[in-house]
Amino acid sequence: MRRPLLCNLIVASSLLALSQLMTPTDAAAEARLALVIGQSAYRTVPELPNAANDAKGMAELLGNAGFNVTTAPNLSQNEMRQTISDFAGKVSASGADTVALVFYAGHGLQIDGENYLVPVDLDPKREADIPLQGVRLNDLLNTLGALPTRARIFMLDACRNNPFPALSGAGHGLAIVDTKAGAPGSFISYSTSPGAEAEDGSGADSPYTTAALTVAKQPNIPIEEVFKRIRISVAQSTDGRQIPWESSSLTTDFKFFGDSSGQPPAPGANAMALASATRSVADWRKDLQGKDAKVAYDLVIADDTVEAYQAYVELYAQASYTPRLRTVLERRRQMLAWDRAVAINTRASFEAYLANWDNSDLAATARRLLLRVQNRNYSLPVAAAAVPAPIAVALAPTCPCTAPSTPATPINPIVAPVIKKRVDDTPPKRKVVDTPPKPRRPPPDEVVERAPPGPSPEAVGVGIGLGIGLGMGMGGHGGGMGRGGDYNRGRY
Repeated sequence: MRRPLLCNLIVASSLLALSQLMTPTDAAAEARLALVIGQSAYRTVPELPNAANDAKGMAELLGNAGFNVTTAPNLSQNEMRQTISDFAGKVSASGADTVALVFYAGHGLQIDGENYLVPVDLDPKREADIPLQGVRLNDLLNTLGALPTRARIFMLDACRNNPFPALSGAGHGLAIVDTKAGAPGSFISYSTSPGAEAEDGSGADSPYTTAALTVAKQPNIPIEEVFKRIRISVAQSTDGRQIPWESSSLTTDFKFFGDSSGQPPAPGANAMALASATRSVADWRKDLQGKDAKVAYDLVIADDTVEAYQAYVELYAQASYTPRLRTVLERRRQMLAWDRAVAINTRASFEAYLANWDNSDLAATARRLLLRVQNRNYSLPVAAAAVPAPIAVALAPTCPCTAPSTPATPINPIVAPVIKKRVDDTPPKRKVVDTPPKPRRPPPDEVVERAPPGPSPEAVGVGIGLGIGLGMGMGGHGGGMGRGGDYNRGRY
């Protein structure tokens, strides 16, 4: 009796071990790589002590979440570019089943509609120095976006105030980045709304990183829901002064802690997030009708769309949260208009922006870009005039087989060709008798003696005379000979 029981236990344990081997885990399902950049020790402006703390806390969190973390503090421009390149090499070598995450804490700037990460050695004297000394955010996004990965996550605690006196005309905060316009599979989060400035915080970490370190630890929460909760937490801790923002084009589910298993987003928070993006103001008014002002406030903050904010402002005109949401709504509309103007990049687009936002912090940049576009348009007629005039239709070939031969000299439609040289080389001989003269015959009594072998001077003279006579007489019929032929070629 014991032997069958022992066999059953062995079979059961074997099946259990096999099932455990076949069950996917986070490590087996996906590779996780993270790059954490903390820019604290700036050389020409005051330091950011919280940026170093933020990077340290996020590196620890991501390590616990299964990421292979690369930390890179206080990078110069060359070091930042090299670090991004090295990280991209690791992601590429890891394969398509990789989640790549970049966390950046430090200063960020927007110049002419472009977002820039700020190296610690940046020392601008004018706005035109930023493209030369900074690192474009789009370069980071495009470098990782070109690699086959499961997901790319960017967390930017980079919307602090502009500390550089020479950049007084730069816009506040960061410009909008639409992940849906690039390669799918990206998620980007700002520590505050586009065009707004984030607070460094009074504690060891910024408000954004403090919320992220708390909320992201919760297990089995999809990433979209994680950042909704982060947004609500930051709005509460800053009394509505700072509202994080994100854009997503993810095609698979992701959880910081829990089993993501690479499955498509399940019905729930992700599906609701996709559906909420299409809800109109009327839909939001129906959803918010009759709710407490605080409850409705949390709902629209979690959604963070113009339609949700508009519905709240209309329904809760007397609520204490309405003034701050009205400010957020106005700034969001302005940044959306700015994003469209820069994307279209025409005279009409910048004029439309200035017609509505002439007093904004981005108005000076809009005028500069408008002038640049106008100069570009004015230069087009000059460039067109430099193009050679098209060949007349009569001179153009009608088919390959009738292509005209290339002339010896190019045709200039303005200056007429000079053809006088060939005519002037020899005096024109136009007094030619219409009927050729008959050859003179010797008199009958005259005896012509044959010349001995070898030409004599007299015979040479006779030959020249005959040649001239024949050439003059036969030039019109056979093309001529001698100098008579040259004339005909010059004439015709």
